Amino acid sequence: MELRLLEYFLTVVREENISRAAEVLHVTQPTLSRQMKELEDELHTTIFIRGKRLTLTDSGVMLRRRAEEVVSLMNKIDSEFREQEEISGVISVGSGGLKAASILPELIEHFRERYPLVSFEIITGTADRIKEMLEHGLLDFGFLLEPVDIEKFDYLRLPTKEVWGVLFPANHHLASEKAITRQQLRELPLVVTSRTALRGEIEEWLKYPVSELDIVATMNLIDNAAPLAERGIACVMCVEGAVDMFDPARFAFRPLKPELSMTSVLAWKKLSPYAGAAGKFLEYIKSIHS
Repeated sequence: MELRLLEYFLTVVREENISRAAEVLHVTQPTLSRQMKELEDELHTTIFIRGKRLTLTDSGVMLRRRAEEVVSLMNKIDSEFREQEEISGVISVGSGGLKAASILPELIEHFRERYPLVSFEIITGTADRIKEMLEHGLLDFGFLLEPVDIEKFDYLRLPTKEVWGVLFPANHHLASEKAITRQQLRELPLVVTSRTALRGEIEEWLKYPVSELDIVATMNLIDNAAPLAERGIACVMCVEGAVDMFDPARFAFRPLKPELSMTSVLAWKKLSPYAGAAGKFLEYIKSIHS
């Protein structure tokens, strides 16, 4: 049974008259009458009670319901494939220096293969700033290092580990070490995060108060602290993803021992009525992480 025949049938049902339906469909009345008769023959039933005004038999009523479902489904399929060319706009994504954010280039590459008119705005900032921008609708998505209050967000927890360590000059005396211990940290001038929740996690790992460390400065972004490390003024406690792009001829990063690692999430505002490009991107993210 052809989709076109079902569409013709629904037009006849709507117009309640073969002649008016033929005018709407731009076909001749005899042609449309013949096609409706062929439809009845194909289904081995009578679907119309013919008179001054066409009405449906019980079989016709059932056919109308099924025809509406089929035509609606086919229109949806057609619409979704048209959208591959029509969806456009800007998707904004925020992140600090996280290993998990390394999936973003692949996400963008594959998404743009399907929706080439979509572009991305990538914002770098602290977790607090990214969270604030998400809350105010200034970002569509954000990578956040846990622990973080995500009560206002929906999210996907990402499998990548965010490993903590110490950044110092490449010629530092600890550069020959494979990892940095709790005791070695006591002997270093340090820059540490200003995020209270993260400091709590670090303190739990240390087994002693953070205040016992020699803290030269606190930071919200690694970019602010890197010059202190490069000049040997202080070493920086940070996650590995924050320093992946740093020049290994100038900097060395060594993980902590025993390992201190955390997880991160890709978050978006809870109950946001995402549509357009952001909605399609959310569908895509969920499909590959389901």
